[in-house]
Amino acid sequence: MHNPVYHFEIPVTDMDRAIEFYEAVLGYELTRQVIDGYEMAFFPRADGKPGASGALAKGDVYVPSKTGAIIYFDVPDIDPVLEKAKARGAKILYAKKAIGEAGFVAEIEDSEGNRLALNALQD
Repeated sequence: MHNPVYHFEIPVTDMDRAIEFYEAVLGYELTRQVIDGYEMAFFPRADGKPGASGALAKGDVYVPSKTGAIIYFDVPDIDPVLEKAKARGAKILYAKKAIGEAGFVAEIEDSEGNRLALNALQD
């Protein structure tokens, strides 16, 4: 069996601000491209490894929202990520909570107004 999600796109209105937020908060270097006229910034992808990757996406069909699908980012420890996010003006939408064997979760509002979830296996 394999993971069913291959790619995701997170809507943004200000690509520079969004890239700065995601790189600072999650620690990944994003790669910019224009695809079919849409500005994109891709998260790293490890081909042949489990899980999915995706991109930030800007354009008329991309509208940031807290009411759509929620994407969970795997992080080693939620607390430092929450601190980095708050330092960049993010709101905590769902405080860190233990969820048994699956570890811990929390949700924040990113720089663009999207709901973003965090998951860590250990405290």
